[in-house]
Amino acid sequence: MQNSPIISRDKLGFPWETVDPFLFCVHHADAYPKGNEELGPDASLAGRNIGMDFQLRDGWRMYHGESVPGFPAHPHRGFETVTIVLNGFVDHSDSNGGAGRYGNGDVQWMTAGSGLQHAEMFPLLKTDEENPLELFQIWLNLPKSNKFVEPYYKMLWAERTPRREFNDAKGRMTRVLLLAGTLDGIQAQAPAPDSWAADPDHDVAIWLIEMEAGAQWTLPAAMEGSRRRLYFFEGDELRIAGNPLAVYHAAEVDPARKLDLENGSVSGRVLVLQGKPIDEPVVQYGPFVMNSRAEIQEAYEDFQRNRFGGWPWDRPDPVHPRESGRFARSADGSEERPDQQ
Repeated sequence: MQNSPIISRDKLGFPWETVDPFLFCVHHADAYPKGNEELGPDASLAGRNIGMDFQLRDGWRMYHGESVPGFPAHPHRGFETVTIVLNGFVDHSDSNGGAGRYGNGDVQWMTAGSGLQHAEMFPLLKTDEENPLELFQIWLNLPKSNKFVEPYYKMLWAERTPRREFNDAKGRMTRVLLLAGTLDGIQAQAPAPDSWAADPDHDVAIWLIEMEAGAQWTLPAAMEGSRRRLYFFEGDELRIAGNPLAVYHAAEVDPARKLDLENGSVSGRVLVLQGKPIDEPVVQYGPFVMNSRAEIQEAYEDFQRNRFGGWPWDRPDPVHPRESGRFARSADGSEERPDQQ
């Protein structure tokens, strides 16, 4: 179709490809069974590559976990992680002594900055029914000026996350979850203070769009100079200004154009990532993202020397007590919960 707003498209893999200022996006969906007393799966782990289990087997994976699924202690420097947990829970622990449990719509925005170790474990809290987990982890780059800021994390609790609902002419609904950015005059919760997303002129947006079967909705234009990608990860077909996009495909689109979206014959979900590029050199190696190879080497040397402050926990894969509830505890011991104002 002539004058298509689609700049490029590709099939989604593992991880999903992103564009500046984003670095990485992965979608985890695991149908975990009932939990055991250790908050791990009440099922045999025989035949799994424990410690490196990324193969979907019986509908779920252990990842790097040995008894509890998830990602034991590992370091980061030079960027941010935005972890969106739609279903299930994540137990956070870090080298600054911070800790927390979040899930069922919560978002953790963590600035690794100068260097931090953290663990992200998936506790299976229910012993009498299954423990499905669905989450996104998005890596957002930091500009050179903020690569060495103090590590920091904050919670964007589900109860405070703005949602907008739009009905088309036939009453079919599109719901948009605003995790970053502004839509229709509504502002998402503030990100971490040193984030590229903290400046509204950078036009960073993270939106999760849910569309009923056949729903139509117009995606507004972004700021001049932004880049925008749509990830159509659930449904059967999405039409972007009349151009079909198959399910489990992504499209980079012209950010300057309003886009008429039309969903297919079943309910669909689309993740939108947009923002103005940082437009600096990116050198990524493993868990570090810097501006030069020399800085990557420095990151490895610093981690080998001081472990970014060490690890104050008695195991690399800590989980919190089953009854802990959702909470976030800072290194100074202060604690917040989603029901606090």
